Amino acid sequence: MTLDDPALDTLMLPFEQKLLPWPDAGTLFLRAREGAALHRRPRTGLVCEQSFKPDADALQRAGLALVEPGDEHRYPLVLLLPPRQREEARALYARAVASAAPGGRVVACLGNNEGARSGEDDLRKLAGPVGSLTKHKCRAFWTAPLHQAGSAAKIDVALLAQWQALDASRPIADGRFTSRPGVFAWNRIDPASALLAAQLPADLSGRAADLGAGFGYLSVELLQRCPGIAALDLYEAEARALDLARHNLAPFESQAVLGFHWHDVTTGLPERYDVIVSNPPFHTQGRADRPDIGRRFIAVAAEALKPGGRLWLVANRHLPYEEVLNASFGSVRTVAQQDGFKIIEAVKALPARPERAPKPFNKAATLRDHGR
Repeated sequence: MTLDDPALDTLMLPFEQKLLPWPDAGTLFLRAREGAALHRRPRTGLVCEQSFKPDADALQRAGLALVEPGDEHRYPLVLLLPPRQREEARALYARAVASAAPGGRVVACLGNNEGARSGEDDLRKLAGPVGSLTKHKCRAFWTAPLHQAGSAAKIDVALLAQWQALDASRPIADGRFTSRPGVFAWNRIDPASALLAAQLPADLSGRAADLGAGFGYLSVELLQRCPGIAALDLYEAEARALDLARHNLAPFESQAVLGFHWHDVTTGLPERYDVIVSNPPFHTQGRADRPDIGRRFIAVAAEALKPGGRLWLVANRHLPYEEVLNASFGSVRTVAQQDGFKIIEAVKALPARPERAPKPFNKAATLRDHGR
């Protein structure tokens, strides 16, 4: 259980302090996270929506119910931990308001250094007056009862429709890819990934995997540059990005066998590969630096590669990956360093050949062999 989550703790405070009632008829929690605050007292009717695999897995392990994205049921209470990306967050505020039943409320929370004030202003613009409290360097804020005659809530219907469309998929990179707000490098080609793609050798072949595939940029480049790739599995923890990758890789279905996996790479991989490419994450969704995630990606890649298999990796130059690379692979070389990034090729060692035991000395045979 995650014990240190100030935003989640603060989100629950209006109910713990009895400023707001907890309904019996059902609560939807968007971008839900598991944490101790959810278990201090019964949370009747709570269902959670989470597209990020590690968080979804943690919620399920805690016994909390998950609903599929796009659930159209309306709830007496909608909770929200908004993401950092502004367009995605506004689309989620609109989704939360639209998902509230008549008389229902929306309650959200953000860290003070993650846009709490602007988030509160956004909800106010959309739904009218809000209440709020601050604690743990976070701010929780909530609407008046929604969709109800006589309520102080005043939903801006035009703004609601406008914000609901903010998260729509759209073409980027001169139409080469489709993306949407909130996924990694959503509106551009990430320069680190582009540098890695430019260094990929054409002789990569066999079965390949892309770890942390995002909307599919590296996978597309790998298939275009390396005709010997016969099969490619994309592993991505964010379901919203994986849906985009399916769309972006559709033109390559006749070139290679494609697999799309909503998967937390840090838990290991189920298959073995000749080639792995990766631009591994090195921070959490809250943007805290986590180089241990990148190190784990490297260790998992080493476990999943066949002997002689090759990992092609890009990372920020300062990240301390060399120790795990040298410990996990037979050979490691830095292929390029540019614009603060490093491109590394690591090759998994071949199994050691067993030493052949010397034949026992046979004097008679030796003399015979020499004609004596």
